[in-house]
Amino acid sequence: MSSQDVTVVALLADPDAPTEIAQRMARMLPDRLADRSGQGRRFDVEVVSEPFTAGTEDLSTLTRRIMDRASEGNWDIVVALTDLPLHSQGRKLVVDLSHEHGLALLSLPALGGFRLPARARQAVEEAVLSLAGLRAGPEGPPGGQPLRGPFVSRLAPIRPGQVGEEEIADLRYVVTGPRGYLRVLGGMVRANRPWRLVPGLSKALAAALATGAVATVNSTIWVLATSLSTPRLVIAMVGSVTLMIGWLIVDANLWHRTDEVSPEAGKKAALYNASTVVTVGIGVIICYAGLVLINLVWALFILNDRLFAATTRTALHATEYWTLSWFVASVATVGGALGSGLESDEAIRAAAYSKREQERRSALQDDRGD
Repeated sequence: MSSQDVTVVALLADPDAPTEIAQRMARMLPDRLADRSGQGRRFDVEVVSEPFTAGTEDLSTLTRRIMDRASEGNWDIVVALTDLPLHSQGRKLVVDLSHEHGLALLSLPALGGFRLPARARQAVEEAVLSLAGLRAGPEGPPGGQPLRGPFVSRLAPIRPGQVGEEEIADLRYVVTGPRGYLRVLGGMVRANRPWRLVPGLSKALAAALATGAVATVNSTIWVLATSLSTPRLVIAMVGSVTLMIGWLIVDANLWHRTDEVSPEAGKKAALYNASTVVTVGIGVIICYAGLVLINLVWALFILNDRLFAATTRTALHATEYWTLSWFVASVATVGGALGSGLESDEAIRAAAYSKREQERRSALQDDRGD
């Protein structure tokens, strides 16, 4: 311990979302840990932002990196946070703890996509208290005492995992089953923050808005919109959104491929690709909803009810405004898909784990070169 009454905790966080979460929890973590310890102990918390997962997802390699980094600092406990999905013996890892070395490795996606900052803080608190020896019982070491907080909820598909004899960790939690898969997928999408994709598609949105503005004043579009049934409008919407998603993934080369032939590698690739599809899909749906609203405002401003009725033989009421805006949004989304080819791939690739992992590897290599 750094001093008689103070425990120094380092939060070693990957860049981007893990660092933001670590910085947020670091403000309240010392007081919460002191209150929960109940032994007059004080805690200092430091945040270290480094791409410690760059180039690998192997648990042994990551643990050695954390140990090497911990040896360079004057810390009592090191908790590493990453937004990469980690695997252990075919299961998706939540947390690894080594009480002997005072280390913990936490995979944020395994905590799910909802209330992630709160769940991450609870998980870090449990890990720190356990590593500090405050989970020890009279019949066993701290490593033998189960964690609480987000690890024992009846609704959480989290279970203790097996730890090999040669591994550094002495306590492990993993997620299991289909619910666990969906939980990790939701956590990956949450870490990707798909809403950031919207400003990254500025050129595509400009093309979509231009297409929508022209389509709204096109009498042929008026006739088509009023003649289409609701199922056909839904098909047009789904088709245009799907086209946009597929085009973005293919054009920006977001699809994750692996040269490994093992079932484990196939599952990882499938998880990466599923998170990419969901992330890009949410971003595109947000853009689509925005197009509907913008087209509706434009239609309310520009359309002439007499001309519309004379052309379509249908009075211009609220239903017609909504139907036209909905159909024009589908048409504009197709135009936006074509315009997305003008975008920088970097803005789109930020939505994919595999690409962000490549960026971290490049950053790490640059740091080593310097």
